[in-house]
Amino acid sequence: MVIRAIGICLKPDQAQLGPWVREVREWLHDRKIDVILGTEAANAAGLPGVSRAELAGQVDLVIVLGGDGSLLAVARAIGRTDVPVLGVNLGTLGFLAEISKEELYETLEVVIAGGFRTEKRMRLDVCIIKDGREAGNYLALNDAVIAKSTLSRMIDLQTWADNVEVTTYHADGLIAATPTGSSAYSLSAGGPLLLPGISAIVLTPICPHALTQRPLVLPEDCEVRIQLRDSRGGEVHLTVDGQVGRTLQEGEVVELRKSKWPLRMLVPPDRSRFEVMRSKLRWGTR
Repeated sequence: MVIRAIGICLKPDQAQLGPWVREVREWLHDRKIDVILGTEAANAAGLPGVSRAELAGQVDLVIVLGGDGSLLAVARAIGRTDVPVLGVNLGTLGFLAEISKEELYETLEVVIAGGFRTEKRMRLDVCIIKDGREAGNYLALNDAVIAKSTLSRMIDLQTWADNVEVTTYHADGLIAATPTGSSAYSLSAGGPLLLPGISAIVLTPICPHALTQRPLVLPEDCEVRIQLRDSRGGEVHLTVDGQVGRTLQEGEVVELRKSKWPLRMLVPPDRSRFEVMRSKLRWGTR
């Protein structure tokens, strides 16, 4: 991969990082690489910038300075473009944005020399169907969650896979996760941990009423339909990647399928997924 232009994205309201953004920009310029700043990074640095969506079409790589939430937001903003993303962790966990701030320049030297590998992360196309028509659509890197509000009772979610009925979940909600998202909310709800290279859809019920309703792993090409049958008078929400979504009404359907547009992430060639799980999730620690 030849790098001629790099975009830099920053989460909002990080004015204190302005000097560092300018420093990274100058470091890249010294290596004859064009730099385009996203609006938030530009505001912090006091320099011109463009929206994240515009930036994605003008660069060979997007660097995200922030945490996992920032990377999820940028992944959604760049949408269906094929530009790879490198996450630099300025947050707490950094499971997606796994490069530390201290590793940035060393990492960029390797990236420019072509030493990093690209890992395709499966995403989900999430569509809301109301009265037979599309009423909203989203692109999920982690998960799509249908859940009740804090004050409502258990909800009923009738679920199909490839037009074959799976079950009606009687639960607080249901998580549809990608392999990347299997380490997030789904894992906390008792779902399995999948390696990113496995293409599958995980359905994990949230506090199911029946102990027999356990997490389910479906093939990658499976089309999932989830219909809100009974909200029991409470509010029910669809939330995608923990950041966007809307309220669902009884009878509305959420359709999910593997997106044709995976997210391309740059990952260190010498760092295995098991190492990341051990260090970030404390996997196997007593």
